[in-house]
Formats: sequence, structure tokens, C-alpha cells
Amino acid sequence: MTVTLNDGNTMASIGLGTYALSTAEVLSGLEAGYRLLDSALKYGNEAEVGAAVRSSGIDRADIQVTTKLPGRYHGFDTTIEGLEVSLRNLGLDYVDLYLIHWPLPRLNRYVDSWRAMIRLRDQGRVRSIGVSNFTPEQLTRLSTETGVVPAVNQIELHPYFPQAAQRADDTARGIVTQSWSPLAEGRDLGRSRTIAGVARTHGVTTAQVALRWNIQLGAVPVPRSGNPGRQRQNLDVFGFTLSAAEMTALSSLGSGRLWGADPDVYESF
Repeated sequence: MTVTLNDGNTMASIGLGTYALSTAEVLSGLEAGYRLLDSALKYGNEAEVGAAVRSSGIDRADIQVTTKLPGRYHGFDTTIEGLEVSLRNLGLDYVDLYLIHWPLPRLNRYVDSWRAMIRLRDQGRVRSIGVSNFTPEQLTRLSTETGVVPAVNQIELHPYFPQAAQRADDTARGIVTQSWSPLAEGRDLGRSRTIAGVARTHGVTTAQVALRWNIQLGAVPVPRSGNPGRQRQNLDVFGFTLSAAEMTALSSLGSGRLWGADPDVYESF
């Protein structure tokens, strides 16, 4: 299954987070059926992700590779340099989706980076461009100052942090919301009686419930796992449907961000 982006490109409706994964673990994800790989220069393993893509035997056009621009490369010229670094690491000619990893408003360079990403897209070195962890105000600056709306906004999104207002804002702008940490990494989903109860009702795991919740919200989750069994299990979320009551219950568990990373002040380089 796929979703259509506002630039006309399509994207798989679920992806594989690759933070700290080895080439073998990414390759097992591709073998399990993932066709969207979520990477970042800051993760330090773009080379491993690229090696998995090249050794998979799968047509490059059938694999969507995402990577992200880190804070140390914010700015017009440095954004272009950052992509060059990522492409060399990946061993690829282009990436399918390029995201600004964090807005870093104190630096006030994310609009310059966005202008560079527009150029990179127009040159064909990037298929689609987007952002990660951007607020409505920051999205407005991008569209107002450049006339180009991001195709994707990747945000922290899981049952403990449903981000209803941000999701609604993304939708109103025609932006697809992606979910990082869709399984609420660091929190045991099974400890929630609500999540565990829904899982029992459908005969699935609590992780599958969280991922199905994301998908029914219209978001694209990118769960991370290097375990082949869990990779396959996380993909197997299209054979059941959560009821409206279950969706409401799951969306009412909110307890906040995992690490308190507020995009208005959080900095990552």
C-alpha cells in the first residue's frame, strides 16, 4: 500500500527505521518486504543502509530511501554539501526523500536550507523534500518565503503522544505525516491495559496495535527493528481494523514526548 505526496510521488504506507542497524539487519528488512528505508546522516550508518540497498537484488527504483540533513549543515551551500556527503555514504545517485532533521530556530537557517533542497529536487538529485519535527509556525515560514510546501513532516507520534493539532495542520497543508518512534520506544506498550486489551481483541501484538493506530490516523509509521521476526510482524498490520471507539481510546493515553524534545528549543547537530 502507498500514499500519494503533494508532489505527485508515492510512498510506501509503512517504512523501516534504520537507526544503528547493520547492513544485514537492513537487508533482512528488505527481504521481509519493506520498501521505504528511513535513515539520517546523524545516525552514522548511511553506508550500511546503502550497502543493503545495493546488495538486495531489488531494483533501485522499487526502494525508497530517506535521509536527513543534520543541524551542522543548515544553510544554503552547506545543505548541498550535506546531501553530497549522504550520497557518498549511501553509494547512491539520488535519495527519494530528503528531510531537514530539526528546525533549529535559534540558528534561523532552515529557510535557507529549504531553498537549497528545492534546488536539489529540481535537479533530480532528490525525488521529494520534506521536514522533520516542524511546527505549524515553522511550516508557514517555509511556504510563505519559498512558495513550496513540504511533502512530508516526520514527527514523534505514538499513542502516548498523538499530536492531534500538528497532524490536523499537516493535513490542511497537504503534507503527509510520518511517525518516528511509532512504538513509543522506551515505554512498554504492554503496560497499558488499553493497548493490551485491544491487542487481545484482535489477536495481535501491542506493537501491531500501535502501528495500525498510526496508519488509520493517516500517518506513515517507520518502526525500527533489526529482528527479522519483528520486522515481518510490524509489516503485518493490514489484516485488521480498529474500531472508532478503539481509536479514540488509544488517542486518549497521552503522557507527552519521550524525551521532551520540543522543536522550538531542541537542538541536534
